[in-house]
Amino acid sequence: MTATILFVDDEPDLEALILQKFRRQIRDGLLTLMFARDGLEALEALEQNPHVDMVVSDINMPRMDGLSLLAKLQEAEDKKSTIIVSAYGDMSNIRIAMNRGAFDFLTKPIDFADLEATIQKTIGHVEMLREVRRRQIEAERAHASLSRFFSPEIARRLAADVEGGMEVQWRDVATLFTDITGFTSLVESAAPQTLGELLNEYVGGMTEIVFAHEGTVAKIIGDAIQVLFNAPGDQPDYATRAVACAHDLDAWAEDFSARWKARGVNFGATRIGAHAGPALVGNFGGNRFFDYTAYGDSINIAARLEAANKHLGTRICVSSSVAEAAENFQGRPVGELMLRGRSEPLRAFEPLPRAKFEAPVTALYSEAFAKMEAGDAAAMPAFAALVGMHADDPLAGFHLKRLLNGAKGIRMQLE
Repeated sequence: MTATILFVDDEPDLEALILQKFRRQIRDGLLTLMFARDGLEALEALEQNPHVDMVVSDINMPRMDGLSLLAKLQEAEDKKSTIIVSAYGDMSNIRIAMNRGAFDFLTKPIDFADLEATIQKTIGHVEMLREVRRRQIEAERAHASLSRFFSPEIARRLAADVEGGMEVQWRDVATLFTDITGFTSLVESAAPQTLGELLNEYVGGMTEIVFAHEGTVAKIIGDAIQVLFNAPGDQPDYATRAVACAHDLDAWAEDFSARWKARGVNFGATRIGAHAGPALVGNFGGNRFFDYTAYGDSINIAARLEAANKHLGTRICVSSSVAEAAENFQGRPVGELMLRGRSEPLRAFEPLPRAKFEAPVTALYSEAFAKMEAGDAAAMPAFAALVGMHADDPLAGFHLKRLLNGAKGIRMQLE
């Protein structure tokens, strides 16, 4: 690097002497030297040349002395590393200078070998500060970008090591997919201003909940949101987090829908699917774009479980891999789903809030489901009785309809 140094001294012969002593460094492009005759002239020079790296200043000068200049330099946002030059033995002024933030000091008459060594040491200090600032700026930029996808805590950790945390790798993850029923119709009917306000509030609120559970927002496409757990950092309880996050997203979305319906906007229900399994995770955006996302069969399964809610009448549907891995999972079995593109059935569950899980209706559902799984003919009247008492249970109604249409068992093909 080329270091720019401002010498501040009122001695008329100093400039020629300094230029002579450092002529080789100037010729080789290692140093650029500037000169001022007092503190005020130095401040004007720094204002016009903010790129100056360091200041070498005498103490005794007219108009503004070196100690006053030093105080002004320390008040500035960009504090210049300053070497103070004083008469030999003037320890009181040297002590004041060091207390005011001088980086180092020299005594007169100047020993030019000492001056050159002190300048090199100061340049090293300046370079270190520049590197620290550069890394800080990079970290701030990375944090600003990462905060769009990750919770604040994860973003802070990743900002210090973006490359290390973003590399593509196979990871076991839990994936959530959310979508809104009837959103296409809403887009076609709502005023653009209303739609913009609604969607911004919805995505913002849903994202805050994801971040509260330290999930990663992998994609936002219109009204649909994809969330990852156990990526990019390790979360041993990722399945538990996924279930808890799904419950909170569901509760918030229901409240959001009710608030907008009160304003005359028919906002549909939010459906959520979740699955856990291996996926290829990392930044797939190349050098120019940041696209932290995941690919693999487990990701597709989560998306299809979200879509399965439409047929089942549920709002949340999770696979057995999530239900079995989540701590103290509370929910009820949905059945064995034959999802599009898969040859093997997938056992699915509907997570339930504690109050609903402990309600008598859940026990009745479990009894009816056990009969259906065993092929017991009593399953149909059991579900009929359940729907008769709880007509607002769409999953029980779904199974009753299947049985009435001649279906048997718990395996089902969803279109």
